[in-house]
Amino acid sequence: MSGSGTATLDTGVAGPLSMNWKARSEEHGGMTSPEELIAAAHASCFAMALSNVLAKGGNAPAALDVEATATFVAGTGITGMALKLDADVPGISEEEFQQAAENAKENCPVSQALKNNVPITLEANLRSS
Repeated sequence: MSGSGTATLDTGVAGPLSMNWKARSEEHGGMTSPEELIAAAHASCFAMALSNVLAKGGNAPAALDVEATATFVAGTGITGMALKLDADVPGISEEEFQQAAENAKENCPVSQALKNNVPITLEANLRSS
């Protein structure tokens, strides 16, 4: 509970990232947590999957802004993952957009890793069409 450490990425693009228990369960204070890193991985994975789905459907996105928030409960673990998407996708209907977003949520590799372990919610907002 009083220890701390750092994490680095093999690619060298980030790090060292400071971590401790307080950042995990109380306040970040300039540090990160494993849950925040999982959320960041999920946001980027979801965005890549959605961009691919949209482009293959003939509607390449102009912009995808994704936030992912992992809910952590001490003693229990990660109890939820919330994805929030604001997107500009020219030429797509709301229905097609929602279907593509749901497809990406269900099928990106990080979602697949969390599936049946952590509930994932998605709020998808199409800013323009």
